[in-house]
Amino acid sequence: MFPESLLADRTRAVEISGIRKIFELGKSLKDPVNLSIGQPHFDVPESVKAAAKAAIDGGQNGYVVTQGVPQLRDKLVADAAARFPGQDRDVLVTSGTSGGLLLALFAVVNPGDEVVTPDPYFVSYPNMVALAGGKLVTVDTYPDFRVDPDKVRAAITPRTKAILISTPSNPTGAVVDPATQKALADLARERGVLLISDEIYRAFHCDGPPHSPAAFDPNVLVVEGFGKTYGMTGWRLGWAHGPKRLVQEMAKMQQFTFVCAPSVVQWGGAAALDFDVTGIVADYARKRDLLAAGLRGHYDFELPGGAFYLFPRAPWGTGTEFAAAGIAENLLVIPGGVFSARDTHFRISYAASDETLHRGIEILKRMAKR
Repeated sequence: MFPESLLADRTRAVEISGIRKIFELGKSLKDPVNLSIGQPHFDVPESVKAAAKAAIDGGQNGYVVTQGVPQLRDKLVADAAARFPGQDRDVLVTSGTSGGLLLALFAVVNPGDEVVTPDPYFVSYPNMVALAGGKLVTVDTYPDFRVDPDKVRAAITPRTKAILISTPSNPTGAVVDPATQKALADLARERGVLLISDEIYRAFHCDGPPHSPAAFDPNVLVVEGFGKTYGMTGWRLGWAHGPKRLVQEMAKMQQFTFVCAPSVVQWGGAAALDFDVTGIVADYARKRDLLAAGLRGHYDFELPGGAFYLFPRAPWGTGTEFAAAGIAENLLVIPGGVFSARDTHFRISYAASDETLHRGIEILKRMAKR
């Protein structure tokens, strides 16, 4: 037996994802109604596949510079310059959005430092902060999932190093409005902490154009990704942009950890930036409305402004008890306690076919009557 004494303390600070636990339970189901997976149900665009295949055939299979291949990075620099005129934002191509977030935390968090984030939060945030040696401090946003800057201010202590937000949010789909974004950017600047904006779902806004707190302060670090937008989650490609001094340190951290984002994937990413996802985003907005219409009157929920999640309150029991009962009905959803200090809600992913959504709606309506 492997001796426990050899394991580092950080391994005890990191827990196995509750989402993975649901996936394991769901393996025993035959043809489950799967509304649990947080990834698009569409395939990678053909033009993106072709670019990656051409890179493989063309011998682009070795290490590349840590900052990213010029063919991709130059496009990302131009994109950041167009969206944030007057700012000199540096860009780093990362191994997924999670890779970018981890590098940012490694670059700024010392042991014992605190990172403030709204609750509910993405499941990886507590573990990423723990890996960096820090502590996640949460700010409650129930029942409407709106971030209150005054609550964030109250949560800041002398040990606070960063504020971490996600817009649109996983698991709630909530969008941080521009006024709140400005208030948070102003607060971060006033208190001398870093504001990190996780914008992996930037493409998926249902009710208006996307906004970023980086528009209000060039020191805001933004982390984005290709996986959700182009259906290439397994390709592990993201990017970060922000103040040059911070991005330089993140690049140094990447050089000695991930080394670089996968080389051939970066060529696919360069092609992806030329692919129009407008139709896909509109279809996901339609799916949101389909799901909301089917569950309205049966469940209490806030209509999400983006991403592809609905976060209803469990009509009985805890979120964990409700999700477990769903498995007995051949339905997979994620309990809200995975993302929160509260276990009162559950997450539905509507990144699924219409047939799957209709099946799920019928099961959920039946479960609500218990």
